[in-house]
Amino acid sequence: MHIAFLLAAVVAFENVNVVPMDRERVVEWQTVVVRHGRIVEMGPAARVKVPAGAVRVDGRGKYLMPGLAEMHGHLPTPQTPAEVTENILFLYVANGVTTVRGMLGHPGQLDLRKRTADGSLLGPTLYLAGPAFSSQSGASVEVARKMVREQKDAGYDLLKIQEGLKPEVYDAIVATAREVGIKFGGHVPNDVGVERAIAARQSTIDHLDNYLDALEADNSPLKGADPEKRVRELVFHLDERKMPELARKTREAGVWNVPTMKLWETFFNDQNGEAMRASMLEVKYLPRAMVDGWVKQKDSRLPTALATILGFETRGKVGERVIETRLKMLRALRDARCKFLLGTDSPQVFSVPGFSIHREMPIWVQAGFRPYEVLDAGTRNVAEYFGASGEFGTVAVGKRADLILLEVNPLADVGNAAKRAGVMVRGRWVTESEIQKRLGSIGP
Repeated sequence: MHIAFLLAAVVAFENVNVVPMDRERVVEWQTVVVRHGRIVEMGPAARVKVPAGAVRVDGRGKYLMPGLAEMHGHLPTPQTPAEVTENILFLYVANGVTTVRGMLGHPGQLDLRKRTADGSLLGPTLYLAGPAFSSQSGASVEVARKMVREQKDAGYDLLKIQEGLKPEVYDAIVATAREVGIKFGGHVPNDVGVERAIAARQSTIDHLDNYLDALEADNSPLKGADPEKRVRELVFHLDERKMPELARKTREAGVWNVPTMKLWETFFNDQNGEAMRASMLEVKYLPRAMVDGWVKQKDSRLPTALATILGFETRGKVGERVIETRLKMLRALRDARCKFLLGTDSPQVFSVPGFSIHREMPIWVQAGFRPYEVLDAGTRNVAEYFGASGEFGTVAVGKRADLILLEVNPLADVGNAAKRAGVMVRGRWVTESEIQKRLGSIGP
């Protein structure tokens, strides 16, 4: 079922409270005029004249903020059925996610980026990493250098670093990326380590990758232990006093973090797969086979299953320790005034596109972030990361009209960012009733 969404020449949000996200503030009783996908006028409602023929949106009592971003998303490939592709992109838009950084690259996604940009496919603005650099794809210095140049020439926006790279290969990627002028980010290979990635000024470290390894106590008995033993024991041999210095290095290097906190909670909590399926109503918008696979993956990570595989029955609740330590590391990075970007690794195990952003944000508040700081990581910071602060990320004249109209002030509670009255993506206005109608056509 396809629903035609409104792409009017002019749309005016009248008498609205604007949350511009240029700093922590609300500007009341504004009228914001959008023409051909751009904000062309904004000012006091008593002064701004709405153009004749404009679509008028009553903003009284509502809040208008920039669209959010998913900075670690996995986008459909050409092999994905067209209907599923359209649905996944719509799930982002339906949740106010108007920008996605795709981190599982495929050549066919370049066409997807073009189609969302020209409006032929309703979806977020896409920034794309190329196919990942891993132990299989970029196993040698020569191959890695060639891949960097090829991906730059193909038009990708960044390089995706994956696990398994040797330090010399990683260094070759870094040097070549700087030579041709392309960002690199993602994982931190174990043999590289987070301190080397920070020193290389890797643009983003996703998932807090390898931060826990860098916290290993100096007197840890695991030095030189086999990888399996380190996996099952490391979390019990950390020195948290190392956190502030590690955070300081991160800040001084200008490295951004995409922590994906909710995903790691999902990996390590003690809920089984069917319980998670029942508690997350949004999974109904994804193919049943995908969710069935998530159930199996989740069950394989349960403490009882892990205890059988890894043998840490007597080591206490490892999952709780991992979640707790990651939260402390996130807090240390925040306290050091490091740079953050909002992301969730969707679609991933019980991380549903769009919906997962609203499950991620409250965890940051738990770590000590103010609501404004969390929203900043999904709006203004994203534009700064891409060097596009003049293009999007705030509500201001001249910016691309990626907007969320909310019923309640998001600066009071990040949960309010899910209480939508509608979403605008590149000037296309989608009311909440239209969103719900389309969601109803996707779900069972």
